[in-house]
Amino acid sequence: MDTARSMHIGEVAARTELSLRSLRHWEEVGLLHPSGRTDGGFRLYTEEDVDKILVIRRMKPLGFSIEEMKAVMTDIEVLRDPGTGPDARREAGARLEAVRDDAVGRRERLVRQLGMADEFIDLLGRETP
Repeated sequence: MDTARSMHIGEVAARTELSLRSLRHWEEVGLLHPSGRTDGGFRLYTEEDVDKILVIRRMKPLGFSIEEMKAVMTDIEVLRDPGTGPDARREAGARLEAVRDDAVGRRERLVRQLGMADEFIDLLGRETP
């Protein structure tokens, strides 16, 4: 790994607006793996790692489980690997399409919840002097 183009965990946390604790937790549960480590054992991340982190971060508010996120990340890696055969590519694509459909439904529920929250805030605004 080219350490001149790598980032330590603090920079990655700042860039992704995540806590160090979240990044470490995701590594502990096998969701994320830094691309390398320094001689002193500090995690090193690449731009590709940051891209993966941002995918995970975008799934989190939709309520996907760690296992679901792992599966999505695996399927994305399968599709990005030029050596992936057509059958594996088709299967991974089909799974990601199903996750996309699920994400659309989850987003629609969040939009409805936000609408209700806005109505509640407006109601309270009318009730208070």
